[in-house]
Amino acid sequence: MQSRTCLECALKLVGRKDQKFCSDYCRNSFNNRLNEDVNATVARVNRILRKNRRILSKLNPNGKKSVNGVKLSEEGFNFHYFTNVYSTKKGMRYYFCYDYGYIKLEDNQFILVQKQQYIQ
Repeated sequence: MQSRTCLECALKLVGRKDQKFCSDYCRNSFNNRLNEDVNATVARVNRILRKNRRILSKLNPNGKKSVNGVKLSEEGFNFHYFTNVYSTKKGMRYYFCYDYGYIKLEDNQFILVQKQQYIQ
């Protein structure tokens, strides 16, 4: 009969034949190590999205405001990251970071908006 060992700590396994780990701790450690690169990427993107949302929220406390793109950049806004895009019937595109969004106009001007209930 073949001896089975824990994939994390190499201790001998006793019990079910399909068992891979000796404990929940070893199972969690193994999976955390396996996914640490993915988790780091997701955490980095989430930090950027949360920062973008904080900036939009700070600059737009009343639901709608016009602001210069330089001001957004000075605050550290990253235009490459957003959670969704809303296209109007007229073809205008609003970029959202969760519930706060913006649309770019001419001359580096932006209209900041807060998502309304009817916008999905």
